Amino acid sequence: MELRHLRYFVAVARAQSFTRAAEAMHVAQPALSKQVQQFEEEFGLELIERGSRPVRLTEPGRVIYEQALQILERVDDLRETGRRLRVAERNSFRIGFVASTLYGRLPEILRGYRTKRPDVDMTLLELLTLEQIAALKEGRIDVGFGRVEIEDPAIERVLLRNEKLIVAVPMAWDAARPPGPLRLRDLADTALILYPKSARPNNADRILALFREHGVRPPVIHEVRELQTALGLVAAEAGVCVVPASIERLRRDGVAYRPLDEERALIPVIMSYRRNDPSPEIGVILQCVKEDYAREGLRFGV
Repeated sequence: MELRHLRYFVAVARAQSFTRAAEAMHVAQPALSKQVQQFEEEFGLELIERGSRPVRLTEPGRVIYEQALQILERVDDLRETGRRLRVAERNSFRIGFVASTLYGRLPEILRGYRTKRPDVDMTLLELLTLEQIAALKEGRIDVGFGRVEIEDPAIERVLLRNEKLIVAVPMAWDAARPPGPLRLRDLADTALILYPKSARPNNADRILALFREHGVRPPVIHEVRELQTALGLVAAEAGVCVVPASIERLRRDGVAYRPLDEERALIPVIMSYRRNDPSPEIGVILQCVKEDYAREGLRFGV
C-alpha cells in the first residue's frame, strides 16, 4: 500500500465519480480505477459500490475513508513540519525600527549588514519603541532601533547617539520671521503638532517635557499617528512640529526646517535586544553601526 492509493480512493469518495476524481488528480480514469482496485485488494474488501450513480461507499468503505483522511492529514502535517524545520535552519535576523530612523543612518547600516552577512535572511518591521520591547520579549524581532528609553529587565539597550532636534515649520511662517535658529519661546504662540498618537511612553512625551522644562505652553496641540501626517499638517499651516534633524532629508513642499537652539533639544537613537541573547548577529550589526558612524564622523554613544 502506498500513499497514492489512499489519495486516489479519497478523491473518488469525495467526487462521487471516477471521472471527476481522475480529472482532479490529473490521471487517466483507467489508471485511477486500477489503483483503487489494488487498494481494495489490499484489504480484501469491497469499498465502493460498483454500478452506483453517484459512486457510494460501502459500510467498510466509509470506515476506511475516515481513517484514510486522518492519515493524509498527518502526512500533510509532517510535510509542513519539515518545511518549517528547513526554514529554521536558515539564518534569519528580524529588525524592528521606528519610522524616523529611516531618515538617519539606518538604511546605510542595513546595507552594510547585508554586505557582511549575505547568507542571512533579514526581515524589517516598522514598530514603535514600546512595541519593539514587546516584540523582543515575544521573539518576533531580534533587535530594535527606537527613540524612547524604556527600562525592562529582559532587554539590553545601547545608546547609539543623541540626535539634535529641529523644527519643521510652514513655508509662510518661515518667510515671515528672521532667519536663523529658533528658541522654544519663539513657538509659544504657535500650534504644536505631535506624533505618534499611541500608547505612552513615546516621542510625543519627550517633546512635551522639553516644552515644560522651558516654561512654554503651546496654545493648541494636535496629535497624529505618523510622522508623514505631522509634516502634512505643517505644510497645511496647521502648526509646527519638532522632529529629529535627520528628517530634513525628507523634502516636502510647503515645509521648511529651522535649527532649535536649546541645550537639551536632543533625541536618542537606541538599539535594543534581548538580554543574554547569544546570536552573533547582534554583534555584527552593532559593528556596522560603529563603522558607519566612523565614516560619517559621528560620535558613537554620545
